[in-house]
Order: sequence, then C-alpha cells, then structure tokens
Amino acid sequence: MRRYLVVFAVVVHLVLADAVAKELAAGYLKGASSLPVIPGFFDLAYVENRGCAWGMFQGQVWPLAAFALVALAFLIWKRKAIFGDGRVAAVAEVLLYAGIVGNLIDRVFRGFVIDFFDFHWKAAYHFPCFNLADTFITVAAGLLILCSFGKRTS
Repeated sequence: MRRYLVVFAVVVHLVLADAVAKELAAGYLKGASSLPVIPGFFDLAYVENRGCAWGMFQGQVWPLAAFALVALAFLIWKRKAIFGDGRVAAVAEVLLYAGIVGNLIDRVFRGFVIDFFDFHWKAAYHFPCFNLADTFITVAAGLLILCSFGKRTS
C-alpha cells in the first residue's frame, strides 16, 4: 500500500510541475515571438498542439483523450508485468503515468496541449515543440528499454 501512495504522490507532483510550466508558457509566451535561451539552438515558444506527437491526428481531441485513458488503465492493470519491482522501472512507471495524465488534462480542459520547448538548428532544422509531460513519457520509454536489457528469458 505504501508503494502505491508514494507513486501517487510523485505522479501528482510531476503533473503539477507540468501544469505550472504550461501555465507559465501560456502567460508569458502566448502571443509573443519565441524567447531564445541558446540562440540558434533552443527557444521557449508557445504552441497549441491539437494533435499528438509531431502534430499527428490534428483535431482528434476526444479520440486521443480516450486512447490516453485506455493506455493509462492498461498500464495500471498490467503494471507488475510491464514495470516489475526494480527502482529504475518504478521511476519509468511514475514518469509514464505523469506524462499521460499531464497531457490528458490539457486535452480535456483546453482542447489542445501546450508545448513550449523548441529545439532547432539555426532556422533550417526544427525538432517538434514539446513540453514536460512529453519529456516524462520519453524518459520513461528510454528507461523501460534499458530495463528490458536486464530481463532474462528462459
């Protein structure tokens, strides 16, 4: 039981951090040009993403929200098989839940997800804008891949 409370508490804190970052982006960057942090490489920008990763499925708010809920339910239902008991996997679990919930909240209450991290190489190459929730999901996926190398099958 203690483990579930810790997971819940950490997820709530990460979701709050994501929400605060998105509110700051909306408050300070909306309607403005991007804010260079590392000129020619990294800016803060305000982007309303009405799709999902790399802008796919534009305008599909409710199907994307439904998919997120189903994915979250599946991850919770199969958590032992997916994440196991290791510490690295536990971090991945928390990050994945927080990322899904953070973007789900935006989709349901705003109708879009706020993205604000903008990496690029000068003006020629742009990586799609993303947010903290996206970062949580990406790091979780990387950790799960790392954990999979340690699993032995017989």
